[in-house]
This record gives sequence, C-alpha cells and structure tokens, in this order.
Amino acid sequence: MRRTSIFALAVTLSWLLGAHTIWAQQKANDKEHAELAKALKGVKTSLEKGLSASESQGKPISGKFEVEDGKLQLSVYTMKGDKFSELIVDHKTGKVAKTEAITGGDDLAAAKAQSSAMAKTKVSLRNATERAVKENKGFRAVSVTPSLKDGHPVADVALVKGDEFKTVSEKLD
Repeated sequence: MRRTSIFALAVTLSWLLGAHTIWAQQKANDKEHAELAKALKGVKTSLEKGLSASESQGKPISGKFEVEDGKLQLSVYTMKGDKFSELIVDHKTGKVAKTEAITGGDDLAAAKAQSSAMAKTKVSLRNATERAVKENKGFRAVSVTPSLKDGHPVADVALVKGDEFKTVSEKLD
C-alpha cells in the first residue's frame, strides 16, 4: 500500500510540475506574442518580401519576425550548397542588411533539420507563406518553418491579426 501511495504522489507531482511548465511556457509565449504584435504595427515589409530578398543569398529554409534586444528584426535562414546563413532583412526597406554564417549550436541543428525538410519540397516557402496569407484574410505571416510530417514536407506558418495569433500548415509537395 505504501509503494502505491508513493507512486501516486510521484505521478501527481510529476503531472503538476509538467502542468506548471506548460503554463509558464504559455505565459512566456503570450508575452512574446504581445511584444511582437506591438512591434509589427506600422511595419510595411512582409515576411514574403523578406524571403524573396534572401533568395539572392541562397535557398530560404525558414524565416521569422522576432523582437531581439527590444528591437524588431526579420531573420531568414538560407542554405547554399552545404553552408547555412542567417540573414537579417531590414524591415523598413525589405533589403538584406546583414549576413552571418551559421556554424554551430542550436541554430545549426535547426538549419540542418529545416534543410532536410526543404530537400523534399516542390513549393517554395515564399509561395507557401503567400498561400497561407491569402487563405486567412486580414492576417499577416510572422514566421514560416518547414518540417516533415508523416514523411511529407509541410510549412508551419504563424499568422497574426491585431493581437490574435494562429498557426496553419501548408503542404510543400
């Protein structure tokens, strides 16, 4: 009986800690979303335009608007051959402002996973993003990330309208 009680207590604590972690993550996401929505007000450059601008530097494999160090930036990962880069697109002009090689850490792991998904695509991220925006009137795309689901490439496109965020999946094959 004592073992059962200890096991039940352990399971309950594990569940509570997991629920707390999910709650804390949701709170952080809500704060990031609110900060991003506020930063995007008045910004004319679209994610689609940023993806298009980055094509001169390689094949876009992901892109996102983000607030870093209190400033809005449009970041696009590209691949050229077996090399990966992060491009910062000026959200005022829509032109590539900075290019940096991705050589290690979480960024390289993410770029490799995105590259694997993009190797199986027939549709560009820009086209998938344009389709998601067209299908969701009034929303604008804030990020696009490819992945493989059941062996098929898809792009998860995060969209925002005012303070409302949602994510849709677009087929890439």
